[in-house]
Amino acid sequence: MRRIMFFLLAGQFLLLSACRPQVREFRLGEGYAATSVNAVVFRAASVTSDECCQFAAWYDAEGTVMVARRELAPESGWVVTASPLHGDCADAHNSISIGLDGEGYLHASWSQHGVPLRYARSRTPYKADFEEIGVMVDSTLERHVTYPEFRRFSNGDLLFAYRDGSSGNGDLVLNRYDVRKGTWTRVQSKLIDGEGQRNAYWQMYMDAQDVIHLSWVWRESWLVETNHDLCYAASSDGGRTWQRSDGTPYELPVTLSSAETAWEIPQGSELINQTSMTADRQGHPYIATYWRAQGDSIPQYRLVWHDGSSWQSAQVGARATPFSLSGGGTKSIPVSRPQLVAEEGRTMLIFRDVERGSRVSLAESRDLRRWRVRDLTEDAVDAWEPSLDYERWKREAVLDLFVQRVGQGDGEKTTDLPPQPVRILEIR
Repeated sequence: MRRIMFFLLAGQFLLLSACRPQVREFRLGEGYAATSVNAVVFRAASVTSDECCQFAAWYDAEGTVMVARRELAPESGWVVTASPLHGDCADAHNSISIGLDGEGYLHASWSQHGVPLRYARSRTPYKADFEEIGVMVDSTLERHVTYPEFRRFSNGDLLFAYRDGSSGNGDLVLNRYDVRKGTWTRVQSKLIDGEGQRNAYWQMYMDAQDVIHLSWVWRESWLVETNHDLCYAASSDGGRTWQRSDGTPYELPVTLSSAETAWEIPQGSELINQTSMTADRQGHPYIATYWRAQGDSIPQYRLVWHDGSSWQSAQVGARATPFSLSGGGTKSIPVSRPQLVAEEGRTMLIFRDVERGSRVSLAESRDLRRWRVRDLTEDAVDAWEPSLDYERWKREAVLDLFVQRVGQGDGEKTTDLPPQPVRILEIR
């Protein structure tokens, strides 16, 4: 087993702005940067926490899974551990997802792109002393795993979601971890069914009432230009039953013909897959994405939300640079996929755009129509996409972003970018 190493980085932060929001930068070490594997938007989670501690994970230059931990106390320092886990960094799909259960045990899934499940759990609470576990529930649905993500229920249980299958032909699987029993069970083996002709690329959010909000685009093949339509479902019983936005129940699995379409978007619209969503205190869902309107050549960031009566949409900002999405694999794109958070009376979209020098940027609105945009970093982050600590955001409305400058060649190609600093931006 690989030797465990510790590094203490106490009080290492930079106050970037004295104005609201206040941004502090914590530097944790260096991470692999020749692809965007450490900084893809679908990492859920790159950073996670409970009331006691916060964790972040990334690959170093050799593909070792590094884990940083700090106590959530004023001026607390980070301790960085080299875990016994290793992954293939050349494929940007192979991102690390971590979850923290109600007893402080750390869970991880990593290096997953159509391969058998790689899952590990710590032996000790609040430690990165992972033990790799071969099967979570049933190996028959754990042979072709991609896009693993953990979400935590308010009682400390965990939800684990992943795709079983491949692009254009895959199913969404849900498992639940019982923190009292220490065991996993299957909740859904095929929540969304592509009927062998397509698959759903989803984004998920679990709100403070444990309602699971799920939205997705359909893809008709492995080619990104076949993305179309934005759909929605929600569950208030841990994923066992699902409803549309008007409360009518789904007959499972959800298919193309039965899915609620939140917004119609035709194929060939530069519609991106796997973005983010959130919900307000009333349980209304909000979805962030981008696509190109018919007759226009410029993809724009957009927000789609349900106001309690119907679905609404608004453009976020006004981009001026056209680009086109086509082909398969991880794309090299001049904008990032966005992340979205909301609190009472305020919505924030986090993104990266070449038009703003590829910095970490934040767009904020109080009416969902007018947006104020500011940059949170002065340096460019290249192919970075935002990921964050959803648990701390829900508890404290503090935004902790995982930030690293990364490169990405088009179609799973690597770049010559050497390892780059891994940072946490804490935004209040």
